[in-house]
Amino acid sequence: MEQPADTPPAMILVRPQMGENIGAAARAMLNFGFTDMRLVAPRDGWPNPRAEALASGAVAVLEGAKVAPTLPEAAGDCSFTFATTARSRELTKPVFTPEEAVAEARARMAAGERIGFIFGPERAGLENDDVAQANAIVTVPVNPAFASLNLAQCVLLVAYEWRRQADLPPPAPERAAEPPATALEVERWAEHLNDRLDDAGFFFPPEKAPHMRRSLRNLWSRMPLQKADVQLLHGALRQLVRGRSQGG
Repeated sequence: MEQPADTPPAMILVRPQMGENIGAAARAMLNFGFTDMRLVAPRDGWPNPRAEALASGAVAVLEGAKVAPTLPEAAGDCSFTFATTARSRELTKPVFTPEEAVAEARARMAAGERIGFIFGPERAGLENDDVAQANAIVTVPVNPAFASLNLAQCVLLVAYEWRRQADLPPPAPERAAEPPATALEVERWAEHLNDRLDDAGFFFPPEKAPHMRRSLRNLWSRMPLQKADVQLLHGALRQLVRGRSQGG
């Protein structure tokens, strides 16, 4: 089902630590018309009364929040996600300012895609494994001598930019021949490939395996995969494994 370009994307909070910050993020979201909050493994469980205390009238956002144990499950229906983080030296991805990211998101949503913005926990932000699952990075041009942003501040910056661009002419939708693959479909393909490579002894030596897995996951996130592409890759890999087991 297509979403209008003026429907705000999902705000995905990964492993948020303090209920107060979740509540403040909900308040920032509703200030600018966002209601789709998704929580990945909140540290103190859910629901959280401290979140309600800081929501200040935005309790409806908290009540409608979807909770998931992992990022792929939380972002499962999204075909394009932005990780809000500093530029990664290890992971090569498109890097946007908030203004550029929102323009890209609005164009994609005008073409019927579902979009999500991913925010990391308060203490250290998103981990590289989280960023590897996103399609692009959003970096805020802050003071390099003091670059730390509160979770709710980061949510507010993206939400404000979305609202600001609402008054601009809507982007012309560009329809792909096939629908894009969702985050969950890409994740399942990545797991399928990793399992078969593991069986083949590809991840060697063991100490390099995490980096190799992350690099592969990042590769798939950078590619504009369509549903048909993912199905084709699954089928090709199954045939390769079948042929190998039959001595072909």
